[in-house]
Amino acid sequence: MEILSSSDFWIGLVKIIWINIILSGDNAVVIALAARSLPAQQQRKAIMFGSGAAVVLRVGLTVVAARLLELPWLEIAGGLLLLWIGVQLFEEEGDDDDGDDKAGGSLMAAVRTILLADLVMSLDNVIAVAAAAQGSMLLLILGLAISIPLVIFGSTLMIKLMERFPVIVLAGAALIGWVAGETIIADVALKDMTSGHPWMHYVAAALGALLVVALGKARVARGGKAKNSEEKGD
Repeated sequence: MEILSSSDFWIGLVKIIWINIILSGDNAVVIALAARSLPAQQQRKAIMFGSGAAVVLRVGLTVVAARLLELPWLEIAGGLLLLWIGVQLFEEEGDDDDGDDKAGGSLMAAVRTILLADLVMSLDNVIAVAAAAQGSMLLLILGLAISIPLVIFGSTLMIKLMERFPVIVLAGAALIGWVAGETIIADVALKDMTSGHPWMHYVAAALGALLVVALGKARVARGGKAKNSEEKGD
């Protein structure tokens, strides 16, 4: 194929892979948080399915991302959804003794969470990838496909680190809240308010991180109290 002998093709491919390495860190955190409470075998499936489906989703998003970002209130809605996801992921769910049915359900729930979070977090990212692809769908698909192992490796590494250093769970949840705050404040409906005030971007991001951590901790505390009450009742 002539396209494979073109230097522009290979330069574009390297650009896309590099962009995905830089931009996939937060996605790896989401995948790790969503899968960390599953059994080891279910973790691998969640990472594989979630990463693969997320890349396919990005290919589709690339076609419409620029126009979607022009719609008012869309990023606000997406940011609020991401805040909710961050709070949900803060609490480790699942029980190793609940059986295969619950494990299967938890796997599907983890994959759904990964896809929802990636949908929101990828709107800005795919524009950079599309620019590097310069209209070549082959280049786009190849670049994103090659990035799958990177995301899988990153997610697997994050899960191991979370198991060893639980504070990373807190940092990961805060990161999701940070991205949610950035997403909300970037909405075109708020452009007039934020224009000329770049500091609002950082304030919104910090508030998002604090909100996820505060609500997540409160949720964990309520769950712990409820569990203790049940144990005393028994």
